[in-house]
Amino acid sequence: MGKKSYRNFGGTFRKPKRPFEKERLDSEMKIIGEYGLKNKREVWRVNYALAKIRTAARTLLTLDEKSEQRLFQGEALLRRMVRLGLLTEAEKKLDYVLGLTTAKIMERRLQTKVFKLGLAKSIHHARVLIRQRHIRVGKQIVDVPSFLVRLDSEKHIDFALTSPFGGGRPGRVKRKRAASGKGGDAGGDDEED
Repeated sequence: MGKKSYRNFGGTFRKPKRPFEKERLDSEMKIIGEYGLKNKREVWRVNYALAKIRTAARTLLTLDEKSEQRLFQGEALLRRMVRLGLLTEAEKKLDYVLGLTTAKIMERRLQTKVFKLGLAKSIHHARVLIRQRHIRVGKQIVDVPSFLVRLDSEKHIDFALTSPFGGGRPGRVKRKRAASGKGGDAGGDDEED
């Protein structure tokens, strides 16, 4: 075993115990491809968060039904899960928290939502748009692809007001073309930043 760590902070992900397990490696690659992730760490981070949530639910389930801790903390956990859209209103039971999957969390990411709403041509394009600050949630520009979209913010995902896609000033290339007198979309490679 490695050295024991005495840090009581940090730790947003956990490396797998076995580095070269074929099934796990294949399933991770499938998730990365499907949701357009940057690296394995993004998968591990979600798995770690999920493990923490499920551990909390499991410890609460061991307590007595009427215990104060289970009532308060259980209710808070379920409220959080419903607000994030991981559980529906009908599934407000701790048993359903144990049934949460990685895919459920991945579906709630801003990157996935931007693609599913049709703002981007592909899942990878969605990531680029978010990083280049073209996407807002409500009034706030969000440039974090892993941002978990709440249920009530879902309908407020749109292009930023400053973005060329959302009616802001045109991009660098379009401005340059306009200045040189060719007009906006003259060339074949009319990619604007």
